[in-house]
Amino acid sequence: MMETPPKCKFAFIFSTIISIFLGLVSFTLCIASEIKRNKKEDLRWNGKLCYLPSSQAFGLGIAALISFILAQVIGNSILFKNCYSRRKINAQYKLPFIARLLILISWLGFGVTFILLIVATSMNKRQPYGAGWLNGECYLVKGGTYAGSAVLILVTLGSVVGSILLTIKTNQADQDPKIHAQMG
Repeated sequence: MMETPPKCKFAFIFSTIISIFLGLVSFTLCIASEIKRNKKEDLRWNGKLCYLPSSQAFGLGIAALISFILAQVIGNSILFKNCYSRRKINAQYKLPFIARLLILISWLGFGVTFILLIVATSMNKRQPYGAGWLNGECYLVKGGTYAGSAVLILVTLGSVVGSILLTIKTNQADQDPKIHAQMG
């Protein structure tokens, strides 16, 4: 049986904690963006053209997006590194079905959240008279968009962490019979 060196265990645990932390930062920034987004009373209308000032939600949304991307990349890197090292030791190793399902959920959640955050954040950028957000028209982010993104971030993060934990459990189960066989 090959024992995982302490440095690898530390790096694995530290990377998982960093991924969780970045996901929670992204969640918090989405909630802050929901509070700071442009509201209807921020809209200026001169009868023909509209104007919306830039809001703090623009910067908060970009920060949320960056931390979310980093959390997803780090979490999946840990997962695939763990699976690759398992496959190196045991060529028959397959990722458990539930872990694969959680990976699928995490990437679907990531895609939807990414699109929601990009669109909502771009709408909170300054929309000058005559330019607007799209075709010269001003658009406001609908209430709950950032909050919905925050919930999806938690679902995505939970799916990645759940998948990581399932592969760890599977790895330990693969190693247990070898330990008992050597002792008996």
